[in-house]
Amino acid sequence: MQSQQKFPQVFSFEFFPPKTDQAAATLRQTINELAGLNPRFCSVTFGAGGSTREKTFETVVEIQKTTGIEAAPHLSCIASTRDSIREVLHGYRSHGIRHIVALRGDMPSGVLSAGEFRYANELVAFIRAETGDHFSVEVAAYPEVHPQAASAEADLRNFKRKVEAGANSAITQYFYNPEAYFRFIDDCERVGIDIPIVPGIMPITNYSQLARFSEMCGADIPRWVRKRLEAFGDDRTAIRAFGVEVVSDVCRRLLEQGAPGLHFYTLNQSQSTREIWKNLGLPDS
Repeated sequence: MQSQQKFPQVFSFEFFPPKTDQAAATLRQTINELAGLNPRFCSVTFGAGGSTREKTFETVVEIQKTTGIEAAPHLSCIASTRDSIREVLHGYRSHGIRHIVALRGDMPSGVLSAGEFRYANELVAFIRAETGDHFSVEVAAYPEVHPQAASAEADLRNFKRKVEAGANSAITQYFYNPEAYFRFIDDCERVGIDIPIVPGIMPITNYSQLARFSEMCGADIPRWVRKRLEAFGDDRTAIRAFGVEVVSDVCRRLLEQGAPGLHFYTLNQSQSTREIWKNLGLPDS
């Protein structure tokens, strides 16, 4: 963990674009509640093949304009063209956005061609070629190995390509086993990767939803955690309280060992994130 201990700790939150007026109102309330914690930035997701492109753009611009907090749009390149990505980059640049989360993304349903980009490292290289150092570029990392990777070593090589293409820092897929993160950092140090790798943190509020997410993205839910969550049945209050306890313990271990911050996948809700924040004794203003 020596490579990570030298970086300042950065805390950030992730949101997704709202689909309805009611969802937009909920998101604004969530952002207002979390803005007081002074995150370094807030990221906003981007649907497969750019399906939420306009909503992502609107949400990012609104966050930065109304809160003064740096907003970082996700930008996925699968099924995209260089011209379309260039247009998006120009739009963000013209609105003062200086931070991007660069991802390969998922293939949209019914689309057969990957487009002009195959991998995230190609997107990072394109961003650098088009905009130089204007954007701070985040990329994804997978402590428990990307579900489509041929092996852990292949996944590590893919991550290194993104770093060499010009990534400034990385955010990991969420996990509940800190040892997976510590081992991943050891592997990164072994191959000379030297950027901040911030753990992604998913609060536990809905077990069935979490199980679906985890199955798709390859995130492991430890057996003892699964069994406890299953025992709660439909008791959402008990699930959330237990989830706050478990995730707070994970975060505490990460920070004590020198992780360079935390990135919370909020799912557009603030309560669990705020309670975890309080448990960690992080500043609230």
